[in-house]
Amino acid sequence: MNPFHEHDLLLSRRQFFGHSGLRLGGLGLAYLMGRDAFSMAQAAPSSLVHPPLPGLPHLPAKAKAVIYLHMNGGPSQLDTWDYKPGLGEWFDKDIPPSVQGGQRLTGMTSKQARFPVAPSLFQFSRHGECGRWVSELLPHTAKHADDIALVKTVHTNAINHDPACTFVMTGREVPGYASLGAWLAYGLGSESNDLPAFVVLTPNWKSKAAAQALFTRMWSSGFLPGQYNGVALRSAGDPVLYLKNPDGVSATQRRAQLDILAEMNAHCFARLGDPEIQNRISQYEMAFRMQSSVPELTDLSGESKATLDSYGPDVLQPGTFAASAILARRLVERGVRVVQILHRGWDQHGNLPSDIRLQCQDTDQPIGALLADLKQRGLLESTLVVWGGEFGRTVYSQGTLTKTNYGRDHHPRNFCMWLAGGGVKGGVSYGETDDFSYNVAEDPAHLNDVNATLLRLCGIDHERLTFKFQGLDARLTGVEPQRPIRQIMG
Repeated sequence: MNPFHEHDLLLSRRQFFGHSGLRLGGLGLAYLMGRDAFSMAQAAPSSLVHPPLPGLPHLPAKAKAVIYLHMNGGPSQLDTWDYKPGLGEWFDKDIPPSVQGGQRLTGMTSKQARFPVAPSLFQFSRHGECGRWVSELLPHTAKHADDIALVKTVHTNAINHDPACTFVMTGREVPGYASLGAWLAYGLGSESNDLPAFVVLTPNWKSKAAAQALFTRMWSSGFLPGQYNGVALRSAGDPVLYLKNPDGVSATQRRAQLDILAEMNAHCFARLGDPEIQNRISQYEMAFRMQSSVPELTDLSGESKATLDSYGPDVLQPGTFAASAILARRLVERGVRVVQILHRGWDQHGNLPSDIRLQCQDTDQPIGALLADLKQRGLLESTLVVWGGEFGRTVYSQGTLTKTNYGRDHHPRNFCMWLAGGGVKGGVSYGETDDFSYNVAEDPAHLNDVNATLLRLCGIDHERLTFKFQGLDARLTGVEPQRPIRQIMG
């Protein structure tokens, strides 16, 4: 039996009017508005496949697209961006209790008898006119020191990976909320008719460190309409499963099938007014367009040898970080609003020196090439590039400490993120940490302050981009006061 029919049969007259009677007027209004909305959607020109919300952007936008480089696992700020030369004299001495301050520890180090300081094994040198100190691990990114705004005092609420990764992308530790990319796609739409507004890439990695799982909630639309989900392009085989037509089905036949489905769905929408029916129609249409746009996107034969060489030797190997980086440029070039690259293997509790070297070999040259490529094409001014993880690492060593080897535990109190392009004031640093990179000494930046900054650079007032969910006007930056970091905005 149809469950809806069965439900109606079991309702008493009293239950029906008690539960539904007072809502019939609203239902009628929604029905009439739904019919109008569907008519408007049908009449909208093809250029509005991903239209922005009315009234957005709220403010003049510096960034039209975002490329978010997420280093999943938590890269060590001490070995990359937060230079602490005075730590050499602290080698193998316990971190002072006044610095540690009784802060919470993970279960992986809470039982250690000692907390010996592990200075970075890597050399730092100054780069750019700004004179920024950058680790020897990042020579290609360091060339862009004057384009990068470094935030050294980012802090977060979570100390373990899953809630911290969920928090960095959704502003909450619990699942069910919309991700940053989904919010941007929802609010600003996209200039591309043939590709999704929000695309996700999950490249492979060389490090032997534990690789944390990537949950789809990191690019989910959550409570927002499903069409704003990030579309993950696969690193091997077909970029999108089931995108190709089955054998024996031509493009003309597929077009005819979709036209019939659209007509049937239109009848359903006119009868029910369910907005998810419109989402279904739009997703079918986008899949049809992607049948031609995705193969063209992933075909690098038109790229010059100089461009390919700049991204490094792995650029023609699908699934590498280098291949993902050049795809990110090609995506924003084609009008995609948000591209997210999630690179795993940064969770270095032991053997950090060897593992982080491999991770930087994966990512440093492609990131440097991406910034140079965007700049050369005139895209960096309108493309915001963001780099960071879900938290940082401790100054004390986890496990055995030697002159050539150490590990670091999770550290949510302070870590580094950087931004470039898209209205960012290059060459500046925001915030300072103490001599142990263990506490914020000056100008803290909550992770949702960073998210408010990203939205502001895209022309969005983070307090005004909301969606009704569980009785609240939910927003990316949560209910607590947050503010954009104006010192890094041009």
